Amino acid sequence: MAQISMAQVKELRERTQAGLNDCKSALEEAGGDIEKAVEIILKKGLAKSAQRAGKVASEGVVAARLAADGKSGVLVEVNIQTDFAARNPEFLGFVDEVLAAAEAAPDGVELGTGKLEATRQALVGKLGENITIRRWRRVAVTGPGLVQSYVHMGGKVGVLVAVGTAEAAAAARPEVAEFAENVAMQAAAMAPLFLDLGEVPEAIKAKQAEIFDAQLAEEGKPEKVRPKIIEGKIQKWLKEACLREQQSVIDTDKTVDQLRAELSRTIGSAVELAAFARFERGEGIEKPQGPDFADEVAKMAGGG
Repeated sequence: MAQISMAQVKELRERTQAGLNDCKSALEEAGGDIEKAVEIILKKGLAKSAQRAGKVASEGVVAARLAADGKSGVLVEVNIQTDFAARNPEFLGFVDEVLAAAEAAPDGVELGTGKLEATRQALVGKLGENITIRRWRRVAVTGPGLVQSYVHMGGKVGVLVAVGTAEAAAAARPEVAEFAENVAMQAAAMAPLFLDLGEVPEAIKAKQAEIFDAQLAEEGKPEKVRPKIIEGKIQKWLKEACLREQQSVIDTDKTVDQLRAELSRTIGSAVELAAFARFERGEGIEKPQGPDFADEVAKMAGGG
């Protein structure tokens, strides 16, 4: 039998997130071959699929797909437990199926029923990791215009941007496509919460004011001077939270909306930033911290 080192066990665990004993057994069965051991763990995932189904899936990908006419697109987030499994071709093939289902589904419908759910369950069994279709959204223009997509860092962040134009001919202009692409990258980098000031609920602004007030109180600012400071902070926050009001990452002397207005003048036709959607993989999911490697080694050796 091949001699298995703890360094090999650790490497296999980091690649597969399997337990130490499972990694050690797989390496012994594979004669110390890491690649064969990975295969063994994946194949044995079928027996573990039930217990894995309750585990938190916070890795995975955000993916986008545009319609053939370029006037709509869908954005999906599909999660799995580990980054290692997120690169699996079968998992990525499932993401493509989710995109196709989203394209065909009415807005607001939950994905993950029928054939798609059967595929998901089979893949959970095969890969040994929980998989969830977390969310999806469609962005579209109703009149002339286009939708642009941008996916950053291999699926960590995905964006759809809808740009409307007054005429169909304007939508075909390369300047409009370039503007849409730049805005999509802007949204990916700067993480706006809203399209414009009109979208910000009063309750959200009030909550933000409370946060600023508490911060100023902590700093020892007198109560009578706080309202004016808070108003300034709210205005600054709104410019960062609203896509149209953000300072452009392309031209830092102008806002996104000022660049839009410039484009309208350049092409002689009105251009509007109509909608956007932005997903960041795993945002808002609480990621549990598992036992560290030293603790697991100690337990395996009978020390805990």
